Amino acid sequence: MFGRLRSLDQKVLDNISRIHSPKMNMVMKTASRSANVGLIWWLVCLPFLINPNWRSIGFNYVIALSFAHVMGEGLIKHTVKRIRPCHGLDDDEQIINRPRFYSFPSGHTTASFAMVGVSIYRGLPPFVVLPILAIALLISFSRIYLRVHYLTDVIAGMFLGLICSGVSVLFFHAIGLA
Repeated sequence: MFGRLRSLDQKVLDNISRIHSPKMNMVMKTASRSANVGLIWWLVCLPFLINPNWRSIGFNYVIALSFAHVMGEGLIKHTVKRIRPCHGLDDDEQIINRPRFYSFPSGHTTASFAMVGVSIYRGLPPFVVLPILAIALLISFSRIYLRVHYLTDVIAGMFLGLICSGVSVLFFHAIGLA
C-alpha cells in the first residue's frame, strides 16, 4: 500500500511539474509565502477579533490555528520525519528555498483547513467560507507545485486541519462561546 502511495505521490509531482512556467511560479510562490507562519490566516482573524459580534469566531480561529500548529508541526512532523520531495532535486530545479523541517503533514495546509473547518462548523455564510476555502486550496496546491510537499502530505494536512478545527469548535461549544 505504501508503495502505491509513493508511486501516486511521484506521479502527481511529475504531472504538476509539466505546468511550471515563470508566471505560475510567481503565483505559487506568492500563495505559499502568504501562509508562511500562518500570516494570511492571522490577518483574516483580525476583523473577527476586532468586531465584538464576531470575537468568539476570531478566538475560535486562533485556538484552531494554535492546536493545528502544535499537532502538525510540533508532534506529527517530528514523529513521522518524512523527507521533502525537494531534497531530491538539483538546485536549479528548486523554485523556493528548501524548508528546513520535515514534510508530513503540510503545515501550510493544516493551518489553512483549520480556518476552513472553523468557518464551516460555525455555520458562517458562503461569502466568508468560499474565499477562505479558495485561498486554502490555492495554498495547498502551491505546496505540491513548489515540490516542498507530496500529495499525501497535503491530504493529511487537510484532514488534520479539519479535525483540529472540529475539536476547537467543540471546545467553544462546551464552554458556551459558540
